[in-house]
Amino acid sequence: MTSAASVLADSFDRIHGSVHRILDGLTPEQLIARVDSEANTIAWLVWHLTRVQDDHLADAAGTPQLWVTDGWFDRFALPFDVEATGYGQSSDDVELVAGLTPELLAGYFDDVHTQTIAFVSALSDDDLDRIVDTRWTPAVTLSARLVSVIGDDTQHVGQAAFIKGVLKRRA
Repeated sequence: MTSAASVLADSFDRIHGSVHRILDGLTPEQLIARVDSEANTIAWLVWHLTRVQDDHLADAAGTPQLWVTDGWFDRFALPFDVEATGYGQSSDDVELVAGLTPELLAGYFDDVHTQTIAFVSALSDDDLDRIVDTRWTPAVTLSARLVSVIGDDTQHVGQAAFIKGVLKRRA
């Protein structure tokens, strides 16, 4: 029987492959292209999904976020607070995630992915019942948090793939 840890690692590995396929061959201009004036961009979607993964898994693991400790906040130089993950941001905020390269986005994502895989690969099934957030009713278990991050990442990577497809058709 496959362990829960290996299923989680496989899920995050699939997201990793998708992010790289999306970023492959894009120009900085394509990263910030919008399908309409209010739509998210590929740059914002990849930044956001990576920030949420970094934030949520660091919290669950009791470790600092790589966004800060590995200098990604400074390298991205975005005009947001260091705690910003993209949650609740406006269309105007989406526009500010600009001036990035596919390599920068992939570098941060890869750093977070490596830490994520190390964390989830070491989990036992008993670990998954641990409460990681008491601000909700019911309280959030580690398994619910990880499934939530996987779901969020999957939705955003799918949106980014859709945008890349639209851009290719327009070219």
